[in-house]
Amino acid sequence: MTALHLRGVLLPEGRSRDLWVQDGLISTEPLEDAVTVFDGGYVLPGPVDAHCHVGIGPHGPVDLDEAANQAETDRAAGTLLIRDCGAPVDTSPLQARADLPRILRAGRHLARPKRYIPGLAEELEDPEVLPEAVAEQAARGDGWVKLVGDWVDRSVGDLAPLWSDEALGKAVEAAHRHGARVTAHVFGERALGGLLDAGIDCIEHGTGLDDAMIEQMARQGTALVPTLINIENFPSFASAAVKYPDYASHMRRLHRDSDRTVRRAIEAGVPVYAGTDAGGGIEHGRLVDEIVALHRVGMSREQALGAATWSARRWLGFAGLEHGAAADLVCYADDPRVDLDALRFPERILLRGDLVG
Repeated sequence: MTALHLRGVLLPEGRSRDLWVQDGLISTEPLEDAVTVFDGGYVLPGPVDAHCHVGIGPHGPVDLDEAANQAETDRAAGTLLIRDCGAPVDTSPLQARADLPRILRAGRHLARPKRYIPGLAEELEDPEVLPEAVAEQAARGDGWVKLVGDWVDRSVGDLAPLWSDEALGKAVEAAHRHGARVTAHVFGERALGGLLDAGIDCIEHGTGLDDAMIEQMARQGTALVPTLINIENFPSFASAAVKYPDYASHMRRLHRDSDRTVRRAIEAGVPVYAGTDAGGGIEHGRLVDEIVALHRVGMSREQALGAATWSARRWLGFAGLEHGAAADLVCYADDPRVDLDALRFPERILLRGDLVG
């Protein structure tokens, strides 16, 4: 296989250096007869969408061909690693395609009947079997399990928790015993205490976090993936909830306070990562929008870049631009530390050592 050569400013290091690529791996040592494919500019380790749903479309589950199209859209925008936060279809066959982003699957969402979007979750009639269901999803996925922490409870007309604190504690313990981490969809306030006390590894959205919860997350190292570009849809969710005025006003309040909530988490040292929530109502390929949003709410440009590249990769167990690391990287003409919109214009995309863009 022909060796490739790249020269540019490596991030986050910030120095101009040469890299070589062969057999899908990065080398910092020269390789003979390498073909130069990029010379001058900026090189980032493969960007990460830490909350994405390959396999879900605007009307629910999609077939594998459409799921592959979704992954291709993400790749074209520069996303090379996806943490898939729950899908109702088995997307594992896509992992065999070398031209698609790497996908870490969380299996199916775990929810209660009528307590999540229809057709997406495995619905548990008996909430006490949650630990067993978590163990099953841990065996099917790639190191993550996704819970629905809260959703509209029609009997109260507002967001409410799905699980008892006891069930959550046993569920997180079961996942960890099977080598998986646990994350949960949570919009409101009431479900968060039980999830954090159970030792959950990550919170998705997290718009109901208060300062005490944020401090607990910082102490525990619990990650937050706020999906800011999805939070932008909260007012429309509220407008559609004509039968549930309490829920509607609650969602508007969560939206109003969301920037402050995420900013407080960043300031407190909570690990915060970029995730779009693509699938359903969010189009694929919008990772840059989420990075820009993280900068808007309080991250420096470099922090926002890290939340979608080197820091996110390390969190998920993947290396950056290191000797011997997988050659998943994206090259840009302009410095994204100066202007994040530079990320919208990738010059070269290497995935598993092959040029795919």
